[in-house]
Amino acid sequence: MVSKPRPPAGRCGPAATRRRRTTRPSDSTCRRILDDHRVPEHIRRHSGRVASVARRIARGLAEHAAEPVDLTLVSAAALLHDIAKAPCIGSRLDHAREGGRVLRALGLAEIGEIVERHVTLGAFSATGPVSAAEIVNYADKRVRYEEVVSLGERFEDLIARYSGGKAAIERRIRANWVLMEEVETKIFSRLPFGPDALRSPRRPARARR
Repeated sequence: MVSKPRPPAGRCGPAATRRRRTTRPSDSTCRRILDDHRVPEHIRRHSGRVASVARRIARGLAEHAAEPVDLTLVSAAALLHDIAKAPCIGSRLDHAREGGRVLRALGLAEIGEIVERHVTLGAFSATGPVSAAEIVNYADKRVRYEEVVSLGERFEDLIARYSGGKAAIERRIRANWVLMEEVETKIFSRLPFGPDALRSPRRPARARR
């Protein structure tokens, strides 16, 4: 018997499968969700690295700053933040907003709200607890493909890839860069280690033969 094609995916993001029984899916459940939505492997690797960075920040804040961080929520949002990116490529639609829509359809509204803010953070206060949205957005801005880099390296790459030489787009990216520097200051003023501690270790150069 020929299998029936999956229903259309709405405006952009993948079609919802079944609603989840929990609003705090485990990492393994998140991976199954990514399987269900056929998220490409390179996006999954990027998201996995973002999740590793986000978890390290969240654990540090919980341990050293007594921050009320929900580690499971942070990890799930980081793993799922690009769930709609592949089907949105080539469209004018916002993959963050579409990802939020997909996750809400799965009954994961709180995660969806964080995912909607992973490109543009929106409202920000330099005081008060560090939010899950701030952690996930910042972690994403520290991972270029699968490599943990500085904010400067990441944003220079974003400008090169997405501005298309248009000044207005570059200004928006640079404004976001400034905001992320404020988020970075907020986070690391509460931790015993600095931003460089998150960077990927450099691989030793191979000896020439």
